[in-house]
Amino acid sequence: MSPHSSLSGFVQALPKTETHLHIEGALPYELLTAWRPDVYPLHPFFRRRDYRYASFPDFERILLEHALPWFTSAERYYEAAKAIFAKHVAQNVRYVETSFHLPVSGFIKTPGPEIVAAIRAAAPADLEVRVFAGMLRSDYAGPLQATIDDLHNWEALAGVDLHGFEIMPTEAWTAPLWARLRVAGKVTKCHAGEFDGAHRVREAIEQLGVTRIQHGVHAIEDPAVVALARDRGVTFDMCPISNVGLRVVPSMKEHPIRRLLQAGVRCTVSTDDPLCFANTVNEEYLTLANELDFTRAELAQVARNGWEVAEVPAAVKQKALAEIGLLLAE
Repeated sequence: MSPHSSLSGFVQALPKTETHLHIEGALPYELLTAWRPDVYPLHPFFRRRDYRYASFPDFERILLEHALPWFTSAERYYEAAKAIFAKHVAQNVRYVETSFHLPVSGFIKTPGPEIVAAIRAAAPADLEVRVFAGMLRSDYAGPLQATIDDLHNWEALAGVDLHGFEIMPTEAWTAPLWARLRVAGKVTKCHAGEFDGAHRVREAIEQLGVTRIQHGVHAIEDPAVVALARDRGVTFDMCPISNVGLRVVPSMKEHPIRRLLQAGVRCTVSTDDPLCFANTVNEEYLTLANELDFTRAELAQVARNGWEVAEVPAAVKQKALAEIGLLLAE
C-alpha cells in the first residue's frame, strides 16, 4: 500500500507553498510558554479550534499582546523564523511568502532591513523564502513615510502588502507607490474582501493594480468582480481557518473557495496568523477535504496554484508540479 493512500499521507506528500503568512502572527506559541510560562499558559482559550474572535480589534489586541513582547530585536525575529520554517519543512512546504509589519516608534523598533535579513538568514536550504513589508492603510501619513518611500531600495525585499483593518479607506498615496514598487521589481499585494465587500477587491485590482489579493472572500458577492479577478489572472491567497475564526464566514461549509475556483479564480491556501489560530498548512488542506469535500484532484490544484505564483526558477516550479502530477497518478 502506498504511504500516500491515506488522505493525511497524500496531503503530506504534496509539495506545498504558503503565500499568506504574517511573521509576527506566526510566532510559535511554544516559544512564549518556554520563555514566560507564568504569563503564557499551555492552552490559552483563543487557540481552541472552536474559538471565534468577537471582532478584528479583539483579534488584533490578542495578537499584539502576545507578539510585541517577543519581537524586540533582529535576533528574536531570527529565532521565531527558524522555528516557523522548521514547521514548514516538516509539512513538505517548500516555498513561503511571509510579511513583517514595518517598524515604527511605539511598535516594533528593529530597523526593517535588519528584520528582512534575520528572516532570510533563518530559512533552511530546502525552503525558499520571500519577505514582504506589511503596512497599514494609514501608515504613510505618519513617521513611516520616509521608510515607505525607500522600500524600492531594499534589495532583499520581495514586495509589499497593505494589511490591517480593511474598513479603513485606501488612501491616495497607495496607487502611485504600488506602481513605483512594481517598476522596481517588487511584488505588490493587498488585503481585500475580508472585512469589507467585493468593491474593495475591485479597488485593489483596478486602482492599485495588484494581482495578489490576500483573502478575497467577499468577491463572491459580485459576479462581475469574480470575472474581473479571473480575467486579470489575479490570485486570492486565502486562509479558510482564519476566515472562520474571525467570522468572515459563518462556518467552513459556507466558505466560497470552491465556488471561486470553479469560476476560474486562482486560489491558494495559507495559515495567516497561526499564533492566534493554532493552525497548520496541512490542516488547511485537510479541512478543505473533510469539511468542504475537496477531492484529491482539487487539493492538488490548490497546491499547483501556489507554485504558479511562486517566485522561483522555472526548473524548481516544474519539479514541484511534476511531483503533484505523479501523486495524482498513483
